[in-house]
This record gives sequence, structure tokens and C-alpha cells, in this order.
Amino acid sequence: MNYFVTAIGTDSGKTLLSAILAEALDADYWKPVQAGRPADSDAVESLIGNAGRRIHPEAYFLNTPASPHAAAPIDGITIDLDTIVESLPATKKDLVIEGAGGILVPLNGQDMVIDIARRIPCKVVLVSNLYLGSINHTLLSVTHLKQLGLEVAGIIFNGPANPASEEIILAHSGYRCLLRLPQLEAITPQVVQEYAARLRENL
Repeated sequence: MNYFVTAIGTDSGKTLLSAILAEALDADYWKPVQAGRPADSDAVESLIGNAGRRIHPEAYFLNTPASPHAAAPIDGITIDLDTIVESLPATKKDLVIEGAGGILVPLNGQDMVIDIARRIPCKVVLVSNLYLGSINHTLLSVTHLKQLGLEVAGIIFNGPANPASEEIILAHSGYRCLLRLPQLEAITPQVVQEYAARLRENL
């Protein structure tokens, strides 16, 4: 099974949660489009090691830390959705696919990040980092995912607990909460293993 990790915005914690998900599933990891360094693939590898899992190379690695549609021309590259789909790693394991930014970050003039999930059979995992305004941003993302008819495994809440926000998001989305990840003082392989064990119970 492929799991596509996306979010309600940028810097939501997708990379950490992709590492936790890969650990929980004993899955491979793939970031189709990387813009800027340090590479998220390197961060995931440092948190889960390899232990029979593979960190697959990006379809596109862009030097400029910006939205892919803006970074690619600077590098003289045109991002092609068909190329991304054709680059889907062949693996016998589950595969965690990490998107770039939020669901409607543009890849080029026509395609958005979430269009990768539309073209590759997968379950979507939506990361909602809790902040003032996150209810609106999360439910807008949910509305779009439903309009696209994508299968959603559930929501992961990231950040200091906010039961009132979480409750209304779950009630209006109809999605399951897969994991609640608090604000962490340190991010280590041991922390990833701890939360992977909790996530595994809900998958």
C-alpha cells in the first residue's frame, strides 16, 4: 500500500510524521519533489535508518528552497507529472510518499502536489498542525480532498494539544485521528519508535 503524506500548509511536520509512519509500517520512503537543502530524505534516513527499508531517490531535486513551480525554472527544469508517476519506486514493501508543502502547492502551471496522489493508488494521511486558524485551513483541505474523491486514512494532529479544535475538525471531516504528536523537545530515532508504536495501533 502507498501512503501519501500531505498537510494543511508548509512546515507542518510532514517529514517527521513520514518517518514515524515509515517506522510504523516498516515501509520504504519517497519524496518525489525536493526543493532546497537539507533534503527531507536525509532527515528521514537519520531517524529510521535503513534496516531493510529503502529511501528512494527523488524524481526531481531542486536547489532553490521555494515552491516547486518557482524553484524549477531557476534550475532550468520543467516538472512533469507523468515523469513523477513513472518514477514511482518498485518495492514489495509499503511506501510512504511525502508531498511538498500543502495540498495545493503548485508543481508547475497546471498541476498541484495533490495531483500526485490522484495519479498513484494510495491512501492520504493529512497532517494538521494546530494553530490559530488551523480549523479553517484543515477543513478547507478536507473539502478539497473529498471533492477529488481521494481515500483518506485519517488525520494526524501535530503540536500542543487543542481538544476543542481537534474535536470540531474530526466531527466535520468524518476522518479518524491516527495520532496526536505533541510539541517535542528533541527528535530522535527513539522518539520516532515510540510514536510509531502508537500510530501502528490505528492503521
